[in-house]
Amino acid sequence: MLRRIDIAYHLGIDRDGNIFELRTPEFAGDTATSYDPWGHFLVVCEGDFDQEAVTEDQLHAAALAFAWAAKTFGVSTDTLAGHQDYASTSCPGANLQAHIVSGDLRRRVEDLIAAGKVELQPLCGPDAAAVVAAIEAG
Repeated sequence: MLRRIDIAYHLGIDRDGNIFELRTPEFAGDTATSYDPWGHFLVVCEGDFDQEAVTEDQLHAAALAFAWAAKTFGVSTDTLAGHQDYASTSCPGANLQAHIVSGDLRRRVEDLIAAGKVELQPLCGPDAAAVVAAIEAG
């Protein structure tokens, strides 16, 4: 039996700032909420940000992910928002939302864009397996 597993977000970021491709950007996210996610670029960061701080590595990776989206898809940095800005939820948690509301995350994105070319390099095959093994080993 063929099973297809899907996830709502386009990119995921772990606590160490590793960025993972989850859902191809050609497909709308699936937030399981009442708003229409078409046209949104969805990024999820690992953690419970009502209970823990966002790591500097995650903030940098999130800025990189959004800078890449801005350059690749013409996404305006003015549209950067948390899930709670569109739905009745506490997501992404108070500690990550604070970086959005304060403009910190947006400034980081704009600084990366201003610095020049923004790219996310795909990693596949044995190289990717080695990275995953290193992450799992801690």
